Amino acid sequence: MIGVGIIGYGYWGPNLVRNFYEQAGCKVIAVSDLRQNQLDKVRARYPTIETTTDYRDLLRNPQIDAVAIATPVSTHFALGMEALRAGKHVLVEKPMTMDVDQATRLVDEADLRRRILAVDHTFVYTAAVRKMRELTVQGDLGDVYYYDSVRVNLGLFQHDVNVVWDLAVHDLSIMDYILPAQPVAVTASGIGHVPGEPENMAYVTLHFESRLMAHVHVNWLAPVKVRRTLLGGSRKMIVYDDLEPSEKIKVYDKGITVNGNGHANGDGDANGNNRRYEMLVGYRAGDVWSPQLEMTEALGVELKHFIGCIEHDTTPIVDGRAGLRIVRLLEAATQSMRNAGRPVELSTNRCSV
Repeated sequence: MIGVGIIGYGYWGPNLVRNFYEQAGCKVIAVSDLRQNQLDKVRARYPTIETTTDYRDLLRNPQIDAVAIATPVSTHFALGMEALRAGKHVLVEKPMTMDVDQATRLVDEADLRRRILAVDHTFVYTAAVRKMRELTVQGDLGDVYYYDSVRVNLGLFQHDVNVVWDLAVHDLSIMDYILPAQPVAVTASGIGHVPGEPENMAYVTLHFESRLMAHVHVNWLAPVKVRRTLLGGSRKMIVYDDLEPSEKIKVYDKGITVNGNGHANGDGDANGNNRRYEMLVGYRAGDVWSPQLEMTEALGVELKHFIGCIEHDTTPIVDGRAGLRIVRLLEAATQSMRNAGRPVELSTNRCSV
């Protein structure tokens, strides 16, 4: 039985406690939060769970094997480092840290202590995203051409991070899981409309060595909520709408066929060679189908996976290195925004820390 402690009982903490509480193979031992009124809610719903305003009580507790951190991103590094040094496995809320240096140090510490370090990129564990990866890996889409996503809504303005770190982090983690290649450069443009506050809308483009391109549009100042992604390939294309209640994914057997051999068109030169060629493009329109998806809560799937990784000493799907890759992209996008969209080159070693 894996003993679990949760640090932070604000927006996401209650979801973590509920899902851990319902997992077989683990037991929620204690919850920590600085606000006594939040801890009162824990005791009212879960009388058997200990509560404390001092997170160090969780780190000192020998019954607790793993700690989940659901606090502001500015605290992730310090709390994660203390937990690892206390010998605890760690699940940290997204984004993993405030910068690449902090993320690298957490990964190194987890390796040194031989502890599991996982990052809570919940969308990776949704049935829709897992199906998209399956179709991509199996080759159903053919060569992947583009990933194009829109994630916009009205509010909630964050004070400690910009809209890229708040919203685009989801799409970047999905891309990292699905796409068959790694980006080599990032360009981004963004702007803030509230004085003294970070950027509230942004456009992020990821460039690859191949003809693959990825683009993310995020906005806190949109009149409607949109969560839609297009994934295009040479054979098939996918539309993923997270707000759809049932048919979240639709697979389109649509695309183009290109005759690249060249067909003569026009007069020849003095030697009889043709100068002009036309490229013939054909359009293919086939069936549209929506695969059946499991109706399980993604966070529950993720936490079951996390507990299993601790029990069997295996690497999580979204481990510390995956978290580091996302932080590197977030940092590069912010740097590009602050420099009028100037491209920021990335390391070509995907697993580099």
